[in-house]
Amino acid sequence: MAAWAALLAVVLALSCARERRLLVADAAVGVNWGTLSSHRAPPAVVVDLLRANRIGKVKLFDADAGVLRALARSGIEVMVGLTNGELAGIAGSPAAADAWVAQNVSRYVGRGGVDIRYIAVGNEPFLTSYQGQFLSYVIPAMTNIQQSLVKANLASYVKLVVPCNADAYEGAVPSQGVFRTELTQIMTQLAAYLSSNGAPFVVNIYPFLSLYQNSDFPEDYAFFEGSTHPLVDGSNVYYNAFDGNFDTLISALGKLGYGQLPIAIGEVGWPTQGAPSANLTAARTFNQGLINRIMSNKGTPLRPGVPPADVYLFGLLDEEQKSVLPGNFERHWGIFSFDGQAKYPLNLGLGNPVLKNAKEVPYLPSRWCVANPAQSLDKASTHLKLACDMADCTTLYYGGSCNGIGEKGNVSFAFNSYYQMQKQDAKSCDFDGHGMITFLDPSMGECRFLVGIDDSKSSGAASCGHCCGVFCGVSIFTLWVFMYLRMMGSA
Repeated sequence: MAAWAALLAVVLALSCARERRLLVADAAVGVNWGTLSSHRAPPAVVVDLLRANRIGKVKLFDADAGVLRALARSGIEVMVGLTNGELAGIAGSPAAADAWVAQNVSRYVGRGGVDIRYIAVGNEPFLTSYQGQFLSYVIPAMTNIQQSLVKANLASYVKLVVPCNADAYEGAVPSQGVFRTELTQIMTQLAAYLSSNGAPFVVNIYPFLSLYQNSDFPEDYAFFEGSTHPLVDGSNVYYNAFDGNFDTLISALGKLGYGQLPIAIGEVGWPTQGAPSANLTAARTFNQGLINRIMSNKGTPLRPGVPPADVYLFGLLDEEQKSVLPGNFERHWGIFSFDGQAKYPLNLGLGNPVLKNAKEVPYLPSRWCVANPAQSLDKASTHLKLACDMADCTTLYYGGSCNGIGEKGNVSFAFNSYYQMQKQDAKSCDFDGHGMITFLDPSMGECRFLVGIDDSKSSGAASCGHCCGVFCGVSIFTLWVFMYLRMMGSA
């Protein structure tokens, strides 16, 4: 009877899996889900947003328990992240690696219902700005995590990757691509590991940054619509920066003996404000061009007909607590705003040109903090800087949607940003009497005065509309098997 019960469990599991696959079709791309925001939408709301838009793959930057619980039984493939700050501890202790895998992977896969496929070991640990801080930890950390996966019987299913930055390699033209000299040994070890374990080389490619950082960079070369300034490399001609960057990496890997290694794009995208070239039109043009390119299976000159193994758009949501050291655009990469509202039409490869917005977002009450008209704007402006030092005012600057709303508008926007960040605490709208609470939306044109999210209503589980219980998707055949087993047990 135990064998029959086991068979029933398998049948039910397959039925559930089939139902989930029907609900979440394979999308052209996945997304990066970052959580650096003081206005975090509940994980359950975000998972429902992913499913509503049939996004079947998500990349995380850590292993947040609330996020992983919400992803349970969603049918969404997940990449969790081991942060750079954790690398040293994991590299130096197999026991720490065992504990990390048990805490962040083992308890979620299988019965936990989370489809974890990858663990990202660090995030761009080879950046030149880190000055080699993490170089000695990456391979030992991978080794220890791999051994922990073997112990947990997960090594054949969960693969390790290292998301690399594009400045890890260089070359005047793609065929001259090489890794930085100080990375040659570690990249050889990494490529060997990935090759032997069936994992892709993950790289982050940002044509926007090339355009932003180089005034001589041809703007049309950053997009996918053909450039009047193509890059000629022998018999190969490159009409966009993405293909050129991709093939430079292939050449660099080839010089290490791993030119056939699968490549996945860990991050790629375009911000919607915060710089002259960051706007809704440019973001839509780039992301749609990228998706169309991937869906065409055209490949690149060095890999014709072979698209990347995976592609993850950066990012899903805006994150207003990201550092603006690279530029104000850092807080505006999302294809959705912080609360899951689509910024522009985007066809993710499933034929629907309109993204669906998040539903049941638990907003705070509809009230805002603005400049008190009875007080002097000169004195109020002093408080503007204090508010912006704490909250997000990047949209007020050049290239932002709120640039040009006037001095009073600037003060009101800054006050409200701080007020919402403080969860509408009445004291946070005082500003020595220069602020006042209003129930009339002060938004102006494209400049949105936000209302924060009530995170006290967050839930770790997504809506029952996508939960998969014991009898999810039970077909007539499954019920027949169940009744048959009951009869066999009573015989």
